[in-house]
Amino acid sequence: MENDRLERCLLLDFYGELLTDKQRECCELHFNEDLSLGEIAEQLGISRQGVWDNVRRAESAMRDIENKTGLIRRFSRTRDRLEKVSEKLARLAEQSEGETRKMIESVKDEIDSMKLEV
Repeated sequence: MENDRLERCLLLDFYGELLTDKQRECCELHFNEDLSLGEIAEQLGISRQGVWDNVRRAESAMRDIENKTGLIRRFSRTRDRLEKVSEKLARLAEQSEGETRKMIESVKDEIDSMKLEV
């Protein structure tokens, strides 16, 4: 369940700008704000069915785009690889000293900052 929620949020982060304004708004309220379909319908002045249709179509469109581009898949792989390299550098830094340790820690910090950007 939590993994599915994360996946939907990533889809919206990556591809939300490609949706219609109404689809994006419905998805943001449903995925990010965790509002029910009824709450969204009331807030936007549309039917619950209208909200459901917008969310369903938007999610389908975003999944199709992801299947074609693979951006989220590559993003996740890159982040995981950076994490592994960072962990190896941390272990290496523990076994080093002096200038070597400082250089390793500097590289690790650079990788950690890249993880935040990726």
